Amino acid sequence: MRRIFGTIACCCLTILYTTAQQKEIPVSQLVTGKAPQGFYQPLPSVLEWLNDNQVLLLQRGEQPHNAKTFLYDIPSGKMLSYTAPAQLKPGKTVTEMNHDLYLFINGNPTRITNDTAQERNPTFSPDSNYIAYTKNNNLYSYNIATQKETQLTFNGSTTTLNGYASWVYLEEIYGRPTHYRAFWWSPDSKTIAYARFDESMVPMFPIYSSEGQHGYVEYTRYPEVGDKNPEVKIGFVSPNGGTTTWANFNEKDDQYFGWPIWRNSNNSLWLPWMNRKQDSLIVYEVNTQTGSRKPVYTETQKTWIDLEDRVGGRINFLKDGSGYIAQSDKTGWNMLYLYNMDGTLQHAITQGNFTVTGIEYIDEAKKLIYFTARGIENSTRIDLYKISLNGGKPQRLTFGNYSHSINFSPGGKYFITTYSNTQTPTRMALVDVNGKTVTELGNAKGPAMDQYAIAKTEIIRIKSADGLFELPALVTWPAHYDKTKQYPMLISIYGGPNAGTVWDKWNWTANRELLAQEGLIQVAFDHRASGQFGKAGVNYLYHNLGYWEMEDYSTMAKWFIHNAGADPARIGITGFSYGGYITCYALTYKSDIFTYGMAGGSVVDWRLYDTHYTERYMGTPESNPEGYKKSSVLRYVNRYKGMLQIVHGTMDDNVHMQNSIQLISALEDAKKPFEMMLYPGGRHGWPYLPAKWDDFQNLKTKFMYKYLMKKPIPEGLIH
Repeated sequence: MRRIFGTIACCCLTILYTTAQQKEIPVSQLVTGKAPQGFYQPLPSVLEWLNDNQVLLLQRGEQPHNAKTFLYDIPSGKMLSYTAPAQLKPGKTVTEMNHDLYLFINGNPTRITNDTAQERNPTFSPDSNYIAYTKNNNLYSYNIATQKETQLTFNGSTTTLNGYASWVYLEEIYGRPTHYRAFWWSPDSKTIAYARFDESMVPMFPIYSSEGQHGYVEYTRYPEVGDKNPEVKIGFVSPNGGTTTWANFNEKDDQYFGWPIWRNSNNSLWLPWMNRKQDSLIVYEVNTQTGSRKPVYTETQKTWIDLEDRVGGRINFLKDGSGYIAQSDKTGWNMLYLYNMDGTLQHAITQGNFTVTGIEYIDEAKKLIYFTARGIENSTRIDLYKISLNGGKPQRLTFGNYSHSINFSPGGKYFITTYSNTQTPTRMALVDVNGKTVTELGNAKGPAMDQYAIAKTEIIRIKSADGLFELPALVTWPAHYDKTKQYPMLISIYGGPNAGTVWDKWNWTANRELLAQEGLIQVAFDHRASGQFGKAGVNYLYHNLGYWEMEDYSTMAKWFIHNAGADPARIGITGFSYGGYITCYALTYKSDIFTYGMAGGSVVDWRLYDTHYTERYMGTPESNPEGYKKSSVLRYVNRYKGMLQIVHGTMDDNVHMQNSIQLISALEDAKKPFEMMLYPGGRHGWPYLPAKWDDFQNLKTKFMYKYLMKKPIPEGLIH
């Protein structure tokens, strides 16, 4: 077990940042959701590194529209006003307007499509001579020089998707930021790789809309656990049209394909492949001319392997073509490994009980890798390190007891870190690659902040019941906290595998301060499988979702009851999505500890969720029947005795409203009281419906004041 930094906090009789001159922020100010004047000052943001010695910064004023661009010249140390040169390289952009695409060259628009179809994901080729996009589930290209549109595929239909991802691939493998895009330009702009999805065998899930006189049903091809997944083929086609060359895979196999990456030197495609069980990963190098493939990376684990890799972060090619750096958590901790291009392992670059979170820069000339990691100093913080390609001991480059976010200069000479901790407002500094601070670039702490006494926020560690883990909790103590008194406690949670929320970062908000003044202990808990303890910790959840989260959360909640004045009759928990599942599970399975809950968009039985996510951890109901039974909220409805607020968007296409409806039905049959609210038209969250989103926030506020604080709501807080 690796060393855990931090200890259980000793609670003094009063916890509040205060001096004789400090004052509390008035409630009338806090209910507006805004900090007092001068409490903060805007930090600059990095627009662009022009080169290794000059960086463009955007400095905002007190008003968002009042912003100026500055050039920071590192050799001279001067911050200079900056105006973009009048003569720039010809610029090309493409945008969608009124269901058609428009190409802008130097600001001059050209309409490039003119039909009723919806074009999606217009993407320039690397040489900017073509644009690829999809419409009607077919792939198209547009030649800018000839102004010609070419249709590249012809069998698109409601169940055959070319270059446009099936739902389960968008949600669980490619990620929603890809906007369903499933095509990829080759570096030389001569080939487009694309995925073809056959969804015809995937069950259809109906999502009902109440709009209009008769309403309507929206159908989604949604594979729940054990269902058939879409069949996928990977093809290669010229942007000028012609026959597609298919990669040599059998689309009938039960398999997944990850986000591919192009190898620049020979324009071959490296394609991650995974079996349905998700315990075997092979990355194949695919020849785009013949479709032939050969393995260049293989990995198996006893539990599972994550297929999604932050859209291309798993493999990093060395520019000299001698090999590549791979990330893997096969040892129980995400590490870096150096491989030859044929897939043979040279050696591990990093070793230890910590988690590499990303590669920031590779200096091939000096054979150095700059990477971020958590857990060398503290698992709740991110730091930057450098290490030799040959391995060895990492050298820390960041400073202090802070969590850092890194932005490297293009040549690796400097980096900018944006850093903070729970008690230090966010700051920004320029640092050289030896770890020497060149200059401070900004501080979010405003001139008026020290005038105010603000509630203390800190991270404490609580030992797990089995003694194996020091579990981190982020806590904001009530103003004028007195441990001899009892306070309501609200646990904000997500839970789930590798999805922790406890970070040593500045997180002050007006609402958090208001609730502290109102006497609420506010906490976030991370369990053993949250990512704080590497993949070794996450593996505890294999075939056993819910159990270890509840064991650890219960231990932490009891610590606050016995040691920090949390009122056992007023222990609240709240979360959305997986956090909604944990909330419902806590109010049923662990109802002897958790008395009140607010659950949104909740899974209540893992048989009702999608194949890729659920089977990764739980297997199938056939292979793991007991795990599915034990993890179901519905099994423990008879234990429920508190008050649960159930909230769902009626058109949630991710966690279907079916989940909440089944829980509501079970509670009704058991004659158990609860509260509920549905948001018509709401998906998996509904901030795009501002009135309904405001109502959702008000609903939670009313619940907290009624059941936890048991006091009137301050005037102006409900809006």
